[in-house]
Amino acid sequence: MNRHALKKLLKDRRALISPESHGLSRPTGRGRRAPGLSQGQVDELLGYADRTYQRLESGNYPHPPVDLLRDVARLYGMNEQEWISLCRYARGEDPPGPLYDTSGHALPAAWADAVAGITHAAYVTDASWNLVTCNDRFHALFESGKAPANTMRWMLLDGRDQLIEWDTAWAPLVMPQLQAALAQRPEDKVLRQIEADVLADPAARLLYEKGGASIHPDGDERPIRHAIEGPGWVTMCVAQPLAAPGSRCMILVFRSGPRRAGTRPRMLQAPGTRLDA
Repeated sequence: MNRHALKKLLKDRRALISPESHGLSRPTGRGRRAPGLSQGQVDELLGYADRTYQRLESGNYPHPPVDLLRDVARLYGMNEQEWISLCRYARGEDPPGPLYDTSGHALPAAWADAVAGITHAAYVTDASWNLVTCNDRFHALFESGKAPANTMRWMLLDGRDQLIEWDTAWAPLVMPQLQAALAQRPEDKVLRQIEADVLADPAARLLYEKGGASIHPDGDERPIRHAIEGPGWVTMCVAQPLAAPGSRCMILVFRSGPRRAGTRPRMLQAPGTRLDA
């Protein structure tokens, strides 16, 4: 727990919420000069016992429950980055999921310009794997000349003829990502429909029911048939747009020719540092 940072974050955000906006009167007791809601009013609005919030803001609530933090964050209208900071300050860990169910489906428009300027195939998807933006090199990868509307669906169902070794190099690694996403976002209609379609497909269903660990694709290499350049493989570089939890920016470095065997991706590190330090 970081008591100082926690207190400052909560006190500053509490000061921005007027009691009148929630049908409450501004406290006028002796010494009451602080703007915004009082600590007692936060308990009143959230339905918690007296002084519960005071314990949280003062840092005297060891490992407070996530539900309490979420209630406070939503009352204060925090964004996703503030939500992450709140959980780190109060619990020493990242939150178990986004603050709002709608998070992960919109991100700053500057990402379109950023992706367009990347020399390799690149794209951004939202939390449901819907394509948000991509560059021309990504479009050129596909036999139709146009990128799919949903990359998860394409990898698991529609693109298997173009994905070399789909049943060994692609599906067993992507299926667990769908399962992990649904565990975090069980009400996501897009992902639920993809799951239903996977279960309706005999080959896909078999691999889906086998399960497995959710393996992050950053740095992974997988074989693919480029629509223009022919068979080769892509090295995946993954970034996370911080404003949209669950979204991802993928950069695909394509190399034509036979897939390399028995090699592991090189790791970069800052000069003068050691990975085993």
